[in-house]
Amino acid sequence: MNDAEFQRFADAAAHCQMSNAAFLAYAVDKAARDLNRTAAEIATEREVIDELFAARRHLGRIHGLFNQVAKALNSGADAPHLDATAKAVGSAARRMEDAADALLAHRDGGAPA
Repeated sequence: MNDAEFQRFADAAAHCQMSNAAFLAYAVDKAARDLNRTAAEIATEREVIDELFAARRHLGRIHGLFNQVAKALNSGADAPHLDATAKAVGSAARRMEDAADALLAHRDGGAPA
């Protein structure tokens, strides 16, 4: 922990009217109660960017699969769940865009547009 991080920690403990040790114990206990959220909170920007690129690769593969579905449909095949699948993929793409926007806003120090 560098000096700036320690000062931020000490200021937070003082703001909560707790000793450093009590604040640390409380924070550790709180973090341990919800490990998924804790992992998300402490993920580095690089890890978040890596996950966004992985999601982008998956969406690219899905694009290829949709092209295969279109080819099959043009050949007379049936795709009974196509609408639901297209909606789910569209939702995933929008969530990915929202995540990228939030990351950029956080990086720039502002709120998402």
